[in-house]
Amino acid sequence: MNAVARPLASKTLALAGAVIACALILPGCSWLSGKDEKPPAPLPDIKITAAGRVAWQQPLDAPGQPGFAPAATPNAIYAATPDGSLASFEPTTGKLNWRINTGGKLSAGTGAEGGVVAVGTGKGDVLAFDSAGKPLWKSRVSSEVLGPPRISDKTVVVWSGDGNVFGLAAADGARRWVQQRSMPALSVRNQAGGVIARGGVFLGVAGGKLLAFDLEKGILGWEGTVAQPKGATELERIADITSAPAISATAVCAAAYQGRVACFEPNRGTFIWSRDIPSKDGVLLDNRHLYITDDKGAVHALDKDTGASVWKQDKLVTRSPGGPQLIGDYLAVVDFEGYAHLLNRNDGSLAGRIATDGSAATAQPVPLNDGILVQTRRGGLFYLVAQ
Repeated sequence: MNAVARPLASKTLALAGAVIACALILPGCSWLSGKDEKPPAPLPDIKITAAGRVAWQQPLDAPGQPGFAPAATPNAIYAATPDGSLASFEPTTGKLNWRINTGGKLSAGTGAEGGVVAVGTGKGDVLAFDSAGKPLWKSRVSSEVLGPPRISDKTVVVWSGDGNVFGLAAADGARRWVQQRSMPALSVRNQAGGVIARGGVFLGVAGGKLLAFDLEKGILGWEGTVAQPKGATELERIADITSAPAISATAVCAAAYQGRVACFEPNRGTFIWSRDIPSKDGVLLDNRHLYITDDKGAVHALDKDTGASVWKQDKLVTRSPGGPQLIGDYLAVVDFEGYAHLLNRNDGSLAGRIATDGSAATAQPVPLNDGILVQTRRGGLFYLVAQ
């Protein structure tokens, strides 16, 4: 199985992991039948019109894994690795500020805001540090921490593998609230978590639901259906949201694996539109479009108000591009060999590419000023810019 496979989590089924991962995450995976896998497509020929480059890069202590994403603040970039390393870098130059060992194996990447830096472990521990790397507090949730914690001024929001969402006090880690959710028998890991915006938490969950709840008290505000599970078997019925939603002033949008993409009004959850475009890698909104990478590797731009197709770029199919992110005036997606492909946002044409270290990104790129931060499977941290 090649390097684009994403890990799988099941609540109740302890079946052969490789078989399940192949069936769920790589429909074209064929080693079980003895047939050759379809090789990835070569890099497409393009006319370079965008000047992209690596502004800086830094090695991390260990290889990355899906779900580990850096956190960007005005004064520092924070990145963690599964072996327990946590590091701080200067945003403009990438210079290392400090590096510590958190004292445990980590299961999720970094959240940072307001002088608090938080990471999570497979045992359900949430570890918080200050901006100098000194320990602040340790708290425990009900199971493995799946995605990078999200932090507001008062609250650290954490999602656990059993479907629960916790609001912890940023000052001392005390539990402020918990949202308890039941999980289906079989699910795909949501290692991206949710987003904090407009005084609320927006989170996609198993079963194709998008939730919005109050950040202060954890009270559920609304629940929208992005996709309905279909099919006769548990595998066919998986329609989980496995990436973070995107939010603007007028819409919050999410995509479901084996499902569709849908948008809702942020305050009341009123349905706006939906399209049958399944995805596991994330969506993005700008002032005109919603961008999405579908499960076959095509990148789409949709009208953000109506869902109508604007363009589709399919030259990266079988190169497994991940979730989109803005880089300057362009759109970027990172493929399984670590190439960041730059797309024209008006028509989807390929405008340039930037090489990293030959390995896939561990998560949807993180915006930083006019560039993007990419953490890789081989343990690199890259700041990419385009002109």
